[in-house]
Amino acid sequence: MTKTTLLFASAALLIACNNTPKQENNTAQDSVSSTQSAESENASATPNTTLDIGSIPVTTSDIGTFPYFTLPKGLKHNNRPFQKDFDVCFFPVNGVMTPFEGKLYKINVDTEQGEQFSKRYYEKSVEDYLQSVGAVKVFDGTISREEYDRYNKQDPNKGDEGDMGYADENIKFYVIRTKDQGNIYIQFSANNAAGKLNILQEGTMTQTITKITADEIAKDLNEKGKSILYINFDTDKSNLTTDGKEVVQQIATALKKESTLTINIEGHTDNTGDAEHNKKLSGERANAVLKALTADGIDKSRLKAQGFGAERPLVANDSEGNKAKNRRVELVKSN
Repeated sequence: MTKTTLLFASAALLIACNNTPKQENNTAQDSVSSTQSAESENASATPNTTLDIGSIPVTTSDIGTFPYFTLPKGLKHNNRPFQKDFDVCFFPVNGVMTPFEGKLYKINVDTEQGEQFSKRYYEKSVEDYLQSVGAVKVFDGTISREEYDRYNKQDPNKGDEGDMGYADENIKFYVIRTKDQGNIYIQFSANNAAGKLNILQEGTMTQTITKITADEIAKDLNEKGKSILYINFDTDKSNLTTDGKEVVQQIATALKKESTLTINIEGHTDNTGDAEHNKKLSGERANAVLKALTADGIDKSRLKAQGFGAERPLVANDSEGNKAKNRRVELVKSN
């Protein structure tokens, strides 16, 4: 009995010893799985792309006027600065390139002749100055290749002067809040050869588009001798659209107010397509305006219509925007 009891006791002890490490190993594996799961969840979580501007204190420093500060001694901007009264620029908010609008200044930074560029000198000079006027750093890092692929086609100024926001490019992003000049966003980057700098004073666009009126048409004819109008027609036709008819009504009103005015109606196109077709179409459109004016009571003897096609462009036909400017009707004073 003693031997039997001892045998069972030894077996039980052996089983217990074999089971204990197995349980610990499972627990450790569960812990690793939990950590990996948490890391995966954090990696896939959508980052906060809202800049908490209210948490940044308003500076009391005199920061000067736009673009607010010079480059450090020995450095200069290359080429002509990219400067717009209103445009958009993308800044990294928690690693996500986020658009802000307002007055914009962008440059490439290089050294004066004979000098050697120092990344540390440039970055420390700018950072120390910004901190001295109350700027707050909100980002210092890189964006991912996925983030670059996501946003880059949204940036209308990609590849222009001072452009940044490329994958693996380290960007330092500062914000200055002011009482009188609003929010100012500054970002800069550098490598061992050169640097970049973007400054944006946040603001809204002032709408400058106004409805064409008879008074404006008459004023242009009397003061400038011509009025340039963008009258809408059906595509590749001479039929006036509803908007086009409204503009012609304003021309008629102007001519009724200025009863001694006589005008030439000139049709113009861009250079897309066949030149002869364009000239014929522009003439037909000019005549369509003439007919609509006579139908509205304007004496035909005061009017003359002619088409010039693409022969007299206002600007070079080198972009869609410029081509749109060339598709026009000009009223030219003839007396």
